[in-house]
Amino acid sequence: MKLIVYCTCPDKGVAETIAEMLVERRLAACVNILPQVQSIYRWQGQIEHDDEILLLIKSDVAHFESLREAIMAQHPYDLPEIIGVPVAAGHPEYLTWITNELTKS
Repeated sequence: MKLIVYCTCPDKGVAETIAEMLVERRLAACVNILPQVQSIYRWQGQIEHDDEILLLIKSDVAHFESLREAIMAQHPYDLPEIIGVPVAAGHPEYLTWITNELTKS
């Protein structure tokens, strides 16, 4: 099953480093970097407001655990957002391309 994995990053440099690493290691077929999202959340009892960069990572369930571990090793946050959302439908040729990019050696 294909996944879109969401991951927020503190800045463009971290986002680009993680995105390139995931594609290089074939843990992601493609990563979109969306600039300037505003996140409002509770952390350690306080309401926080932060500008972040959002990664939309195209992968699959078979690669999720390795992808999660790779992000954790590079990410500066104590608790990074790493959420995999199943892809219910998609352009068949694009979904095949994702599979091919994750499985090439």
